[in-house]
Amino acid sequence: MLRWIALVLILLLIGLQLKLWSGNGGMREVDSLRVAVKKQTDDNARLLQRNQAVGADVLDLKHGDQAVEARARTELGLIKPGEVFYQVVEQPAVAGSVSPPPPPPAAPAGSP
Repeated sequence: MLRWIALVLILLLIGLQLKLWSGNGGMREVDSLRVAVKKQTDDNARLLQRNQAVGADVLDLKHGDQAVEARARTELGLIKPGEVFYQVVEQPAVAGSVSPPPPPPAAPAGSP
């Protein structure tokens, strides 16, 4: 009789362990939910930081003329009346070309 009770308890324990590890709401699902929560937390932190930067930009644009002027200059290329616009265009580097070495220093006037 004691053997049958022990056998039933062992089978019950095995059944509960299987349900714990592989069943609905088991450890596998809990681990996947933890990963999803971690990812969402990281996304929320990134978006909060972006929102704070945009909010600061909005405040600058509402209350300061310097931010509006800087944005107009960079994005629209505007200049003030009386200013002269200079655009510096660099020559593109040719592939495979090597710049010439600098000239050697000149010798002093009194040396042989």
